[in-house]
Amino acid sequence: MAAHEGGEHAERAERRDIGPVTMEQLRADVRRLSAELVTGEPLVSFLEMRRVRARIFRVLDQQLWPQDQADLYFLLGCLADLMAAAASGLGYPQAAEELIRSGWAYASAIDHHPLMAHLRLQLANIVYWYNQPQQARDLAEDGLRYLDEGPNGAYLHVRYAAAAAQLGDSDGAYRALSRGRDAREREYTDDMLEIGGEFAISLASHMRDIGTVLTDIDGADQEAVDELQHAVAAYEAGPGPGEQHWFAGKPLASIDLASIHLRSGALDAAAATLTPVLSLPPAQRVNALPNRLRLVRAELHRPLYGRSAPAQELDERIEEFGRDTMSAGLQSLPGGPG
Repeated sequence: MAAHEGGEHAERAERRDIGPVTMEQLRADVRRLSAELVTGEPLVSFLEMRRVRARIFRVLDQQLWPQDQADLYFLLGCLADLMAAAASGLGYPQAAEELIRSGWAYASAIDHHPLMAHLRLQLANIVYWYNQPQQARDLAEDGLRYLDEGPNGAYLHVRYAAAAAQLGDSDGAYRALSRGRDAREREYTDDMLEIGGEFAISLASHMRDIGTVLTDIDGADQEAVDELQHAVAAYEAGPGPGEQHWFAGKPLASIDLASIHLRSGALDAAAATLTPVLSLPPAQRVNALPNRLRLVRAELHRPLYGRSAPAQELDERIEEFGRDTMSAGLQSLPGGPG
């Protein structure tokens, strides 16, 4: 028995000898990049992801054991997912969709359902933030075929709810929110969650996403305020064990709170809520922020505010914020978005 175990360990050690870069180093790189995408600057993260991807491609050129090849396909699928998130945030949705297609090929080759579910979720996020709620709902529904529990299963349910709310299906949105809460509460883990960062949505972000759904449902303003305020408090308390807080999470919650303030005529409260949002560094002004700020501007243009000087000033600050995003800066480059 001992000799057999020794042989297994020797074989595993030989199989893991994939050259100067070890499998453990590559996994550590992906974990680091997943965390940095949530907490750092998308462009910097994207460029580093490309370097790590090139390193994995070089390793794949070697003769490998099947399990090592499968592990590398998993890491390439994860990187494609992360790069898609960064590309979308920088204003390159078409490039993001191409990256997700490549990630899907790797995930399908190894039949990795949690990765396939997250790739569907990532694409649903992209089309949602680019105002395609019907496709976002269909993608989230398809993703749930691969995973419907744990934080990422919950995220799929909530993304379905967000799209349903935008499509005017409030009953469908509430049903999906209830399923998302149940999925979040069930004990679950997988190797995507173990990577963390982008692949392990925090509880604060889960609450913020629920608040966003409620913001888009007529008559649910107070429910939305309660959920969003809980999310903001959770962001301010700091991430829980094994979590990272997305740098745009709290600003997005604040934007939705400002929209609700404006619906009730509380312009001063909306302006105060948006002040820290509009001070966010340009390198972290991902596409989701100006996209969601359109709701605020729509409220400011209602007859309630007329030609009010404070409303016009806030509107101008929001427009200036949109002009100084990372996406706007990249549009002037050859091949830039738009």
